[in-house]
Amino acid sequence: MHLIPHEWRYLDNWRREMERFIEPLSQQFNSPRVDIFETETELVAECEIPGVRSKEDIHIDVANNVLNISGTIRRQQEVDSDSVHRRERYTGHFSRSVSLPVAVKADAIRASYRNGLLEVHMPKAQESKGRQIDIDFK
Repeated sequence: MHLIPHEWRYLDNWRREMERFIEPLSQQFNSPRVDIFETETELVAECEIPGVRSKEDIHIDVANNVLNISGTIRRQQEVDSDSVHRRERYTGHFSRSVSLPVAVKADAIRASYRNGLLEVHMPKAQESKGRQIDIDFK
């Protein structure tokens, strides 16, 4: 015996398919793509953000092992809006938060931006090594 009426199952399947289709679209426009890889000494995040004009338009911070990147893409009006036939490039606010796999030294993070690619280099924090605890046994 089915707990969901026959007709409702179709709606549930349709909802799942719509979510699967819409999620990549919503990420495409206001959530830049990020690649994160690890070396022996640091984590490196590479983020595609084409069209940023100055460093004041990007904000980067790390809190609670989460890398947060946000900012604004501003386009200068190059042509009269009456002459525009298609406008596909994104303008406006963007943000992206990514959990980091290891702890990093927040005070030693450095970033660079070139040709639409933001690179964030995050040195790994020293792991606390376990130590043998001496027991005062009486």
